[in-house]
Amino acid sequence: MKSNLLKRSPWLFALAVGAVQAAPDMVVVAYGGAGQKAQDAAIFKPFSAQDGSTLIQSEYNGEMARIKVMVDTGNVDWDLVQIEGPDLMRGCDEGMYERLDWTRLGRAEQLIPDAAQECGSAVLVWSVAIAYDRNKLAQAPTSWADFWDVKKIPGKRGLRKRAVYNLEFALMADGVKVEDVYKVLATPEGVDRAFNKLSELKPYIQWWEAGAQPAQWLSAGDVVMTSTYSGRVAVAAQQGSPLALVWPGSLYGMDYWAIIKGSRHVDQAKRLIAFANQPDTQVRYVKEIPYGPTNIQAAAELDPQLASWVPTSRQNLEGALSMNVEFWVDHGDELEERFNAWASR
Repeated sequence: MKSNLLKRSPWLFALAVGAVQAAPDMVVVAYGGAGQKAQDAAIFKPFSAQDGSTLIQSEYNGEMARIKVMVDTGNVDWDLVQIEGPDLMRGCDEGMYERLDWTRLGRAEQLIPDAAQECGSAVLVWSVAIAYDRNKLAQAPTSWADFWDVKKIPGKRGLRKRAVYNLEFALMADGVKVEDVYKVLATPEGVDRAFNKLSELKPYIQWWEAGAQPAQWLSAGDVVMTSTYSGRVAVAAQQGSPLALVWPGSLYGMDYWAIIKGSRHVDQAKRLIAFANQPDTQVRYVKEIPYGPTNIQAAAELDPQLASWVPTSRQNLEGALSMNVEFWVDHGDELEERFNAWASR
């Protein structure tokens, strides 16, 4: 899903890898793969044509340390980045991103709650859920308890190599109700409980870091089940793949656009954000990859069949967990540090 190599499209300004800093055009950085291809088709190309400007695309793995170095040194060679909610809030507090004036940017009243932030504008509503291959499992999993049950369903499991998501899933696998997950996780005993549950599964885990890996591993038979960003598997299923999702117990939240402090293309970046928030732009995007729109008008315009793959559809929200961004802002650094130490053992 994510790499650090610059990508070229025929419509993009040609530029040699490694020379981004000298580029006169805005650099937009996202998570690559199917999601960024959808952004290219639904947002970047139409925006470039309408705005009469060019932009360069790049991919990354969400490395906040790299952005911090840019800001601290004043050597800012990226402009607009897609980031997760906790990273946005922490970075905003640390002065890493430009503040947004929503009275000038507009459409805040059309957006779902928490989409319009001081330093960011929500790109999409994502979901992380269990995925499996219907042709390879006689009995489909229905919960994280099934995901952890290696006797009932033998084989490797795929999980993202981060504390975030996995601690929540571990507690649900251990019998914690969805509505109580963050109450439990807010205690030292709850954190220990989550790590102990992860330790039970550790010998069977294959860690993924790129969003494209889960679907690839399922198709290749490398894992029998995996956590995954729902949109990747939804696209594959729409194209005839036997991959399927388990929505109960899924975790959902938002990614955001943020403008790096010191960007030389702030005005162009703000115009792109405003363009991306338009209802027709978001409908176009969801048709490319079924993540949840953040514009309420766009959500109302979705075809029911397409909406069935969207994380924010009523039926998919049943039994789902909303990410507690404030929890991860407050505890993310320490929990990720503990997770990295645990994973390396």
